Amino acid sequence: MKKAREHMRTAARLRWPATLAAGLATLALAGAACGGSPAKPNTSASSSTPSSAAASASGTPAKIPQVAALVPKSLRSKGSITMAMDATYPPDEFIASNGHTIIGMDADLGKALAAVMGLKAKEVNASFDTIIPGLSSGKYDIGLSSFTDTKAREKVVNFVDYFQAGEGFYVKSSSKTTFNGLSSLCGHKVAVESGTTEQSDATKQNTICKKDGKPGVDVETYENQSEANLAVSSGRADVGFADSQVAAYIVKQSHGTFKLTGTAFKVAPYGIAVPKGPLDKAILAALDALKREGIYTKILDKWGVQSGALKSFRINGAVS
Repeated sequence: MKKAREHMRTAARLRWPATLAAGLATLALAGAACGGSPAKPNTSASSSTPSSAAASASGTPAKIPQVAALVPKSLRSKGSITMAMDATYPPDEFIASNGHTIIGMDADLGKALAAVMGLKAKEVNASFDTIIPGLSSGKYDIGLSSFTDTKAREKVVNFVDYFQAGEGFYVKSSSKTTFNGLSSLCGHKVAVESGTTEQSDATKQNTICKKDGKPGVDVETYENQSEANLAVSSGRADVGFADSQVAAYIVKQSHGTFKLTGTAFKVAPYGIAVPKGPLDKAILAALDALKREGIYTKILDKWGVQSGALKSFRINGAVS
């Protein structure tokens, strides 16, 4: 996913409203009950962290000294935390109507996390497939961009899991073809964003289709989700493939151009990508504090993705 992303970016740079209509969450994560492993209980969080993340007069959560004490000295000295996001993936992260502000679920969560850690959030728009290399080089402090936590990625960075999502298909409203599961892609053109889990899964399915004596999958890869959407709407691709809640958001905001097809599948956790080191424990404690105060739930509710909420958070909880 981009978010199920194998490298992940996605979703259009359209100027969409900040709230979703009622019922979007059901569409977005319809597959949550259909598959995937539930998140394992958190075994490394600091459960003794006080419930003191109440909003300050400015409306942002207040600093929690016990959480801030877990932040590496280098970040405390700097006073800020640089968060890389590929802002082309609504409703998770995208550009506001002013043309430069990053908004969305991850953007709101990032600001709240920084606040309880006693830091200023510096959100940077970056191409998805450059984020993990940027973490390794020290260019960014964290990657908060709908990363699917995978075993392969855990070899390079740590993940603090905070959400779960599946993968989903969308087609032109006039399409008579139903897509449900990867095997349904055999013999079709599928539009995906470069570097995503969807690209990887569609490419693997091409091999499987041919091995089974069926027509292969024509994987059409695009630089961003806007281009993938255009490929579907123009008929150059038969189906679009993205994270389930993103596919639902694309459909909702298309005003009848697209429709969902099939049910979401391959539900897996999203993780905040962090360089190997102690910062992951500070983020884990900050997430726990936000959940206790109800701030985590309010953020997900605001963006209509509450069905992806985790009951508990953990470090490196990849299911595959």
